[in-house]
Amino acid sequence: MKRRAGYALAVWLLFCAACFVVVRHTVFNGDISAFLPGKPSEAQKILVDQLQDGPISRMLLLAIEGGGEADRAAASRALLERLVADPALAYSHNGDETRMGPERDFLLNHRYVLSDAVTPARFTQAALREAMDNNLDMLNSPLGMLVKRVLPEDPTGEFVHLIEQFEGQSRPAQRDGVWFSRDGARALLVTQTKAPGFDIDAQEIILRDIRAHFASIKEKTGAAQLSLLVTGPGIFAIKTRDAIRGDAERLSIIAVVMIAALLLWFFRSPRVLILSLIPVATGVLAGIAAVSLTFGSVHGITLGFGVTLIGEAVDYAVYLFTQQTKERQSDETLRRIWPTLRLGLFTSVAGFSAMLFSGFPGLGQLGLFSIAGLVAAVVTTRWLLPHFLPPGFSADIAAGLKQTLLAWAAHSPKFRHLVAGLVAIALVTIFLHRHALWNDDLSSLSPMPLADKKLDESIRNDLGAPDVGILLVARGDGQENALQLAERLASTLNPLVEQGVLSGFDSPAMYLPSKAAQDARRTALPEAHALRANLDAALQGMPFQSGLFAPFLSKIDAARGAGILERSGAAGTAFAIKLDGLLTSRGDETRALMPLRGLKDEPKLRAAIAALNEPHVTLIDLKRESDQLYGGYRQQAVRNTLLGTLAISALLLIALRSPARAYRVIAPLAAAVIVTTAILLATGHGLSIFHLVALLLVIGVGSNYALFFDRENFARGTPERTLASLVLCNISTIIGFGALGFSSTPVLAAIGSTVAYGALLSLIFAAALTPGPTPITSAQT
Repeated sequence: MKRRAGYALAVWLLFCAACFVVVRHTVFNGDISAFLPGKPSEAQKILVDQLQDGPISRMLLLAIEGGGEADRAAASRALLERLVADPALAYSHNGDETRMGPERDFLLNHRYVLSDAVTPARFTQAALREAMDNNLDMLNSPLGMLVKRVLPEDPTGEFVHLIEQFEGQSRPAQRDGVWFSRDGARALLVTQTKAPGFDIDAQEIILRDIRAHFASIKEKTGAAQLSLLVTGPGIFAIKTRDAIRGDAERLSIIAVVMIAALLLWFFRSPRVLILSLIPVATGVLAGIAAVSLTFGSVHGITLGFGVTLIGEAVDYAVYLFTQQTKERQSDETLRRIWPTLRLGLFTSVAGFSAMLFSGFPGLGQLGLFSIAGLVAAVVTTRWLLPHFLPPGFSADIAAGLKQTLLAWAAHSPKFRHLVAGLVAIALVTIFLHRHALWNDDLSSLSPMPLADKKLDESIRNDLGAPDVGILLVARGDGQENALQLAERLASTLNPLVEQGVLSGFDSPAMYLPSKAAQDARRTALPEAHALRANLDAALQGMPFQSGLFAPFLSKIDAARGAGILERSGAAGTAFAIKLDGLLTSRGDETRALMPLRGLKDEPKLRAAIAALNEPHVTLIDLKRESDQLYGGYRQQAVRNTLLGTLAISALLLIALRSPARAYRVIAPLAAAVIVTTAILLATGHGLSIFHLVALLLVIGVGSNYALFFDRENFARGTPERTLASLVLCNISTIIGFGALGFSSTPVLAAIGSTVAYGALLSLIFAAALTPGPTPITSAQT
């Protein structure tokens, strides 16, 4: 016996050590792609790419509050100096015009290949004469200083045309030469990280460094009244991860302490308490290790889900200990309850397997975590714990508790009509809420406090920063094809802008025209002698000095012989950041993304796009797509839940070898799921995919109660001990999941509260609908 115990202990220690090594090297993340189908659609890929590594995901918005306006402006300039020098940041700006030199130089130096107005007709005598008349008018306009500065080398106005082309972008207000909010209360800055938005560790380091820069500025200037606000997707990701991690740690401690107090009160043995928690720790380690090895990382939701194993894995040890008496050995007790425990485990595994093979990595993680954790907990209970029970151990059930449990079980059949009434009311409630049954709003699952969301919206509006909206996506075999397709789309969109169908659009071809477009524009530039003749004729009678436009002639000549503008030519400018976000490659395919602004007539836009007959062009509403993605995910979860339920039902039918017995086990579970669903809807909670996961958990947990109430299983043991074990397990499950219900993360709260309701109802309904405990007589006590 001692040798067997030694072998069991050695194997368990080796297993736990191996799991611990894996867990220590596990990467925990909050990557939204975990909740993307294994074979996503093209639109879904683009959506997630934008959320992960699009320009929006890498943007951080900064605001300086407090002090006087001059103090805020000075702090903005000082902070910008630090941000520009930070190697982790790709681009930073605060609206200071003196820092727009690289952008101006880029537009001015490459204006003839960037401007879509460059055609042979642009340089005829008539066109040049018209341009000179326009220049005279513009010299007396607000753009007079800019026109005067560039006029000698750009009389055709290509530079001004490019500036006007980008004027559609919303711009923040300016005070003291830098960006400010409309009310002047905040100085504003924007920065973009080199690290992708989903790299939470990198984003956290960047945030820490930015705050350190600002703290140093405050210390040097003595402006203690100033404060820094930072928002953006990276900040949300950090806070979400920290919220989930904090909830998991805090709620796990609460659940463990409460369950430990319950077990210590019931068993009155510290040794048994420790033994009861061993399957829990083993299950959590095994679950995390299995997910890490299979998926390469563990999602934060899965980590928070670990709290649930505390209340569920301890059940197996409780079943063993409560059934143990002085008259029988632990091996004999296990042989008696093992068939029921094993069947309960199989039903849970059958249910979670539907999630494991769902095709959604996020749902698969939850399924694998639960399966690995429960199997490890059962194996630990079956082959390790019996060797370490105190000699002659027997759970001492108080006489008062014993009589209460027996009386409750004896009268349970009288509750059947009440249960039937509750189920009927629940079905009516579900029917009345059928139009609001599902909550497919992805944003409703965000753990971010409302105040943080409002702050982000406020700063974003003041900055005119881009938000997730409507995209045109042009896909090509390589960069050149994608850019040419984007240019053809621009030709379709420009008339729509003039008609007011949309207010504007962005395109990577604005910052990097295709090579074909560049060649065409350079070819449109006239020979030197022809241009000089047209220019001299156009200047007849004009008040411009002789020789003023010599730089223009030399620039045209240089532009005709210049090489192709490559992507690297925009390095060091804001346009490089634009290109990184709007021109992306995946394998041999390149996507040109064209965000649309102010769309007022979507049907007309779709008709114009359809008329192009371009199969490689897709119009995507990112908000609508995210909701549809979540809706599709929910539909898949519904199917998986039904498959899991069918698998459990089939397993019970095969194992119990009696349709009547299987029905008596399934009926309480179905009733619990129906009533729990009605409670959620009546309290204003539309069902999400995580409620479905929780309802499947209710079936898995509740099946254990119904199986032990089954007449044949019940007859194998002592009724009061079986009842005590069921009540104790139920309370521990409610504690574990109930604690999760108080999580600040909506996902975890939905799972916790749903299973807590369902577990309680499963026990009550199993006692009422499964005629196992009756008839009970005093002789059985």
